[in-house]
Amino acid sequence: MKFFLVKRYHPEYKSLWNDFVKHSKNGTFLCQRDFMEYHQDRFEDASFLIFKDEKLVAVFPANRKNELIYSHQGLTYGGLIINKDTSFKTVLIAFKSLLETCQSSGIHEMILKPTPRIYHSHPSDEIDYLLFKLQAELIRRDLTLAIDSRQPIEISSSNRKRGLKKSQKNELLVKEEVDFESFWNTILIPNLKEQHGVEPVHTLEEIAFLKSIFPNNIRQFNVYKDDVIVAGTTIFETNQVAHAQYISSNNDKQELGSLDMLFHHLIHKVYKNKAYFDFGICNENQGKQINSGLQEWKESFGARNISHDFYSIFTKNHSYLNDVLI
Repeated sequence: MKFFLVKRYHPEYKSLWNDFVKHSKNGTFLCQRDFMEYHQDRFEDASFLIFKDEKLVAVFPANRKNELIYSHQGLTYGGLIINKDTSFKTVLIAFKSLLETCQSSGIHEMILKPTPRIYHSHPSDEIDYLLFKLQAELIRRDLTLAIDSRQPIEISSSNRKRGLKKSQKNELLVKEEVDFESFWNTILIPNLKEQHGVEPVHTLEEIAFLKSIFPNNIRQFNVYKDDVIVAGTTIFETNQVAHAQYISSNNDKQELGSLDMLFHHLIHKVYKNKAYFDFGICNENQGKQINSGLQEWKESFGARNISHDFYSIFTKNHSYLNDVLI
């Protein structure tokens, strides 16, 4: 009989945790401890490690609020992170053990946001099956727009074609930078304040710190007209996906074609060998509404919709997994 043990995360497990995530099939650098902990003052960490006969078989990045445990709210996605060699039976018992531990700790409900499939290095749908058995409730569904780079990319939009021609006529230059200051202070922050009355999720200091920890995963590309920045994007890069975390430009983007040049360069040159280029979501109001203008703009590059789901699970439902294996 195999013995499963669920342990709360402790800093002594940092190296073990990070190494496991690096070799997992559904985790990315967002699930590594240095990324999770840059804003640790905002969350009560409640992450877990699950061991099978002293071997780590799963990790669960999480934070707690009263009687609820969340797939870490400081991360875009996460859920139960597992290894590509882990059997279905092991995943089942690991998840069941996690729910039992949560229930015994006074946690009644788990909010889970699994890693979207495009970020998986190997199929990981055993989690979806367990959610079905646990009678998990789908409480939110976002749509992220991504280009499948393994397929021919067809851009039918005349606006994109005209924009690219404008950018070439205006002799724009796309350049990768190691510094974020000009994009943050000149383009991103003013635009977000003016258009939405908000600030970036990451401060300039935070994104610079994260870049220093993950130099190959976080990259900044700016567009210049006569050495003056006119647009840019911050890319979060994983093994499978290049994700545009921030996109912004000055008010002359239509006349200059700055974003058209930027994303043509990234999609067809820099990231042409990535499986997916992810433009991100267009959802608002907890996923219930979609910014139609933004949606159409991303679709005009050839991006199509992929769901990103959020689930609610009652921890007491762990018993529903008892009869799965026959």
